[in-house]
Amino acid sequence: MTSPTAAGDSNKGKSLAYKDKSKPADVRTSNINAAKAVCDAIRTSLGPRGMDKMIQTGNGEVTITNDGATILKQINVIHPAAKMLVELSRAQDIEAGDGTTTVVVVAGALLDAAEKLLQRGIHPTAISDSFQRAAALAVEILNEISTPIDITNRDLLIKCASTSLNSKVVSQQSSLLGPLAVDAVLKIVEPGHEKACNLSDIKVIKQLGGTVEDTQLIDGIVFPQRSANVSGPKRIEKAKIGFIQFCISPPKTDMDHNVVVTDYAAMDRVLKEERAYILNIVKQIKKAGCNVLLVQKSILRDAVSELALHFLDKIKCMVVKDIEREDVEFVCKSLGCRPIASLDHFVPENLVSADLVEEVGVGGSRMVKITGAQNAGRTITLLVRGSNKLVLAEAERSLHDALCVIRCLVRKKALIAGGGAPEIEVALKLAARANSLEGIDAICTRAYANALEIIPFTLAENAGLNPIQTVTELRTRHAKGETSAGINVRKGAITDILEENVVQPLLVSTSALSFSTETVRSILKIDDIVSIC
Repeated sequence: MTSPTAAGDSNKGKSLAYKDKSKPADVRTSNINAAKAVCDAIRTSLGPRGMDKMIQTGNGEVTITNDGATILKQINVIHPAAKMLVELSRAQDIEAGDGTTTVVVVAGALLDAAEKLLQRGIHPTAISDSFQRAAALAVEILNEISTPIDITNRDLLIKCASTSLNSKVVSQQSSLLGPLAVDAVLKIVEPGHEKACNLSDIKVIKQLGGTVEDTQLIDGIVFPQRSANVSGPKRIEKAKIGFIQFCISPPKTDMDHNVVVTDYAAMDRVLKEERAYILNIVKQIKKAGCNVLLVQKSILRDAVSELALHFLDKIKCMVVKDIEREDVEFVCKSLGCRPIASLDHFVPENLVSADLVEEVGVGGSRMVKITGAQNAGRTITLLVRGSNKLVLAEAERSLHDALCVIRCLVRKKALIAGGGAPEIEVALKLAARANSLEGIDAICTRAYANALEIIPFTLAENAGLNPIQTVTELRTRHAKGETSAGINVRKGAITDILEENVVQPLLVSTSALSFSTETVRSILKIDDIVSIC
């Protein structure tokens, strides 16, 4: 006979069922808190008065930066939801190059708003769909308030580059680095193919020594190593350049085989064969009329042997060896040549001409510079200088952001005001739109609009202003129709930000809103975390 089930047992079953239903809510809360922690970690770095972060790696290397993508790339993040924000910052860096801190701060504010909506009992799917519609409307509003530009207007482009540089460690040099970034991007842009603008055509070389003011733009190509010659020429005009991918050194056996030399006669024969082998290559180089030889780096053996250098010195041929494999494409495009893979193809038709090849002193080291290539492509070299490694690395990162800003303007020829002006304008118009909606959609749209105010709030907070008072005044000015009113951190007041030349590309803001909303929607739809061993 089976005993009847006690009342306490049924209550226990109900309790377990209730706990199972609460698990998705606990997972969402955990994900949101982890993502918000990442946001809070870099929120103080936003804006021209943002703080810098000192990052120390396990091997003792130190990085000082306020670039969001760099900070998130180097910090150790364990939680999977927090890693999504790291990927978010990386995606913004790839798409726009700037706004890497902004996109994470906006995502954190949206998650905070979503958490409050979840506590009110609104379903995550409803919040996600409403946020998507609000983001699409926000992008439309940004497009409406944007100003079309002409990329031939160099002064306007410099203002945009300077705005990006003003929030960096090297902000004092923005008047120098801004024009360099503009000139570099305009040099590689091909008329009619602006969408194909690729920053890989700009080679950035770091050189320790001097100051950031010594950074220069070189219309040509620079190799960071000195020429390999001992007594060969250091300056050649009207040069004939050959770029080879084979070695001018004795061939070696592979790792599975060895050559054993037992007597002096055999050794003498080996040396004679090596000498004849190298002499044959050098004679072919001389016959082709080559006086500058570029040699790709070899993994298995020395690209150019000492004996080969001796013979090349005699025929007055400058040698630049150990060119990295990842630089081959840039070198070929810069000189308008193709790499020569075998000695049979080393003929005058495969050489390129250049006005000048010389070894120059930069700081405490020597470099080889090639200018005036006859068939030069749309490439350019930026030589960045700095007094120490930390400044040098940050100058390179800052220049990269400035280059990306100009690339954004080339791809999408429109800009908007900075200083928190577009975020407040979008927030006000979204809030007005929410008043015409009903039910959950209205509540979620209004929450989305309020979340966007985190950008001007943080800008004011980092600048030492009263954030609540500043955002309230900014909202009032925009309600009166002053769409370009923004936070002027230099004067510590609300001013017409366009008159202060604080502008930014439209693509930076639209991609930041789209990417952050997409990431927040992904996090909201996660209701469980499953670990697979």
